[in-house]
Amino acid sequence: MNPLKKKPRSKSEHPRQVLPDWMKVRVGFPKEGDSLAKVRGEVESKGLHTVCESASCPNLNHCWNRRTATYMLAGDICTRRCQYCDVASGKPKPLDTEEPKKVARSVKELGLKHVVLTAVNRDDLKDGGATHFAETVKEIRTLNPECSIEVLIPDFKAKNESLQILYEAKPHIINHNIETVKRLFPIIAPQKNYERSMQVLSHIATNGFKTKSGLILGLGETKEDIESCLLDLYNHGVRMLTIGQYLQPGPTHYPVVEFVRPETFQFWKERAYQIGFKVVASGPLVRSSYHADEYFADLA
Repeated sequence: MNPLKKKPRSKSEHPRQVLPDWMKVRVGFPKEGDSLAKVRGEVESKGLHTVCESASCPNLNHCWNRRTATYMLAGDICTRRCQYCDVASGKPKPLDTEEPKKVARSVKELGLKHVVLTAVNRDDLKDGGATHFAETVKEIRTLNPECSIEVLIPDFKAKNESLQILYEAKPHIINHNIETVKRLFPIIAPQKNYERSMQVLSHIATNGFKTKSGLILGLGETKEDIESCLLDLYNHGVRMLTIGQYLQPGPTHYPVVEFVRPETFQFWKERAYQIGFKVVASGPLVRSSYHADEYFADLA
């Protein structure tokens, strides 16, 4: 069966593939007093969510041991259902109005110097959750004035008023992940739109913000697809880029078409720099917030 022709439906239809050696990561377990345990305890004690856990990130142990985490705002239920994503889809709960303060206190407790904020899609809200993002940025800045802040946003349906709410909070970096190439968008992310995401990225860059995006490979894209996507991102103002390997979260999700070799990721890293991107992270285990603090320092 060609995975590009049919959408996964049954739990037995697309069993997860065996990982190649370069995709295998060593799993550690938290010990009392270590950084991983501290981050987990801090997040759980305040009832917060992280994309690290909700999206089953393979770098969770690595990042948490470095005392870094990506906070996921607005709950852990998304109003959209994308074929690549492990976040639950359905009817979200009402916003926790105390969450911005909780996140800010958590950032302070962990002594973070760079924090990444993301959120589920909240199409049920008029502003898509932009106000909630902005309030969290402001609370973090109040308690942690030396902390740099990166936001990884949904498309907000490209509403100018929602984006302006976010701009007024003045995060240091605004990231919106394109995720996949134009040809695959209708299959992989049917509730999203490639051109709309490019419009959002262009709007961010035009308003003077450091603009970042991310692409995942292994979904059946061609070399020509990737080249075209990179050029589109650059021409729409993106200067920070992450490229990583897609991993199938579960049997009902889209199957991995290819495990891309490390040397291919290196090729695209070099090509992205040739195009003109300023900061590029490309590798099988790279995710949009992987070592985000270091890459921000490189750009600053």
